[in-house]
Amino acid sequence: MLIDFFFRVKQAKIPATIREYLMLLEAMDKRLVTYGIDDFYYLSRACLVKDEKYFDRFDRVFGEFFKGIDEVSKGLFPDAEIPEEWLRRQAELLLSDEDKARIEALGGWEKLMEELKKRLEEQKERHQGGNKWIGTGGTSPFGTDGYNPEGVAIGQRRRRRGRALKVWEQREYKNYDDSLQLGIRNVQIALRRLREFARMGEADELDLDETINRTANNAGLLDIVMRPERRNRVKVLMFLDVGGSMDDHIRVCEELFSASRLEFKNLEFFYFHNCIYEALWKDNHRRQTEKTPTFEVINTFPSDYKVIFVGDAFMSPYEITYKGGSVEHWNEEPGAVWISRMLDKWPDAIWLNPRPEARWEHTPSTMIIKELMTNRMYPLTLDGLDRGLRVLRS
Repeated sequence: MLIDFFFRVKQAKIPATIREYLMLLEAMDKRLVTYGIDDFYYLSRACLVKDEKYFDRFDRVFGEFFKGIDEVSKGLFPDAEIPEEWLRRQAELLLSDEDKARIEALGGWEKLMEELKKRLEEQKERHQGGNKWIGTGGTSPFGTDGYNPEGVAIGQRRRRRGRALKVWEQREYKNYDDSLQLGIRNVQIALRRLREFARMGEADELDLDETINRTANNAGLLDIVMRPERRNRVKVLMFLDVGGSMDDHIRVCEELFSASRLEFKNLEFFYFHNCIYEALWKDNHRRQTEKTPTFEVINTFPSDYKVIFVGDAFMSPYEITYKGGSVEHWNEEPGAVWISRMLDKWPDAIWLNPRPEARWEHTPSTMIIKELMTNRMYPLTLDGLDRGLRVLRS
């Protein structure tokens, strides 16, 4: 059964390998999990999925393949025979201090589970109402849509009175699909693709391995070895479009910017509106009085910087291609000239666009920017960011 499950995972284009499958088998052989479907879900996901962006695909495969606890138990644990129509949802233990005290009313948790097992073996058909058999309604400790101060709810989609000790319920997993918009945690994980570590600066960190080696070679006389701290040496320069149509994308751009500042120690940024011209700024509140000439930016930061433009590229084409096309001032040179100069200085550059990719071809200005970027424009999604950062690393 697990072989079929592994093939389903592979068919969903989740990059699981034979080594990871064997790891799962070894974990099962060593009884790292019990008979619970929850435990098996987390174990199999930990073994087979190495990237959070595949969690959603894995959850779908898992949900389709293991349609109920009965089906899983037959394939993995042959001795556990629980009817699927009664136990089609997995368990979640919800025990408050008050619940723990009430368990004693039936003789304790072990007694409650023993009674459930006994009734499952005795009962042969569906039951409605009553105070003993497993069914719907009634006052039995086991079933759904009924009442008992301490019991097991089976097949109940919602908590009605909040009094059951155990709830068999359909699990709902949080999506990590790569078509979703970014969140700070997700974009931090994606940005790590740009990491290039090196040891730089003062030797202020203990090199334990080398200290041990030298001490051993020195007949036991302690020889302490220090080394520089390991740092991410990647330097990033961001240019962010603000105002106008970008107001619709404030949240996602803020998340990208916040995550970038957390992830990169060597991060510089500047703002622009619609298109890049002869001046940029660092503070939007003072953009009319405190501007930085674009030529100064180009001459200040060396060509080893990775450059990320962030903007929807949604404007009049004249703002990019014509002198005087800016909507805010008279620009002596077209925006396309300035973008070309920046790409000549920083060849490792991409453009992240928060608008859906399907709309780009219907917007002339977007297609012009994309052409200037030699098609290095990517949507501001997890998948788009992943593709763009791969280009920056190449």
